[in-house]
Amino acid sequence: MALRAAGRQSLVDTVVEQLRAQVGAGEWRVGERIPTEHALAEQLQVGRNTVREAVRVLVHAGMLRSRQGEGTFVVSTADPSEIMRGLRRARVRDVLELRIALEAEGARLAALRHEPADLDRMRAALDAQAAFEDAEGQPDSTSLELYADHDVAFHRAVVEAAHNPALTATYAWFSDAVREALLAGLGDREMPPTVRGDHHAVMDAIASGDPEAAAHAARALLERPKQAVESLLTESSVESLLAES
Repeated sequence: MALRAAGRQSLVDTVVEQLRAQVGAGEWRVGERIPTEHALAEQLQVGRNTVREAVRVLVHAGMLRSRQGEGTFVVSTADPSEIMRGLRRARVRDVLELRIALEAEGARLAALRHEPADLDRMRAALDAQAAFEDAEGQPDSTSLELYADHDVAFHRAVVEAAHNPALTATYAWFSDAVREALLAGLGDREMPPTVRGDHHAVMDAIASGDPEAAAHAARALLERPKQAVESLLTESSVESLLAES
């Protein structure tokens, strides 16, 4: 079965996906040598350097193994990185579900109990975060950790504005998991882009003193990524079932 030719955009990623699909479908059995770089480059209509980089990705993932002077061989038809990606996404979903419970109630109480200093902390966090966005308002890929730090600072400020010591302590304990899940989501190219206005909607609703609007805004901010993660998990499950059939 011949491989489909890769398009112009993201050539290495395209070739990786095609090779991964071929290996997963049993095009080459475990222990069998895959075609040479030259042969694959001709089949895919791409340069040999592109094929070489794609093969390196799958070697690193544990699907292929290169042997000096012998070629590249299949060692597994399952991509461990795909399994780990699914586990990370499941964890991100779990964290988002708990965040919705904590932050929606935190925002509701914050609308009733906030002080001017609380709003100042929220604004400062968002202003600091903006410094690590690109021209399109998306997180700068070179500063994701700093971007995440300020994002967590904003959400902690929201929860702390509820002036509930138990809620504040719970969220402080939970914030490491929040940051870890946030970084996983930011690093997942299949996740939707961030919407900066969602954060401002939460802050504005708290500032207005409307508890229901604040709770709704906090929930809406987190529902968007949660639904995206659930969709990706569903797609992954369907693909697994199709591959097994």
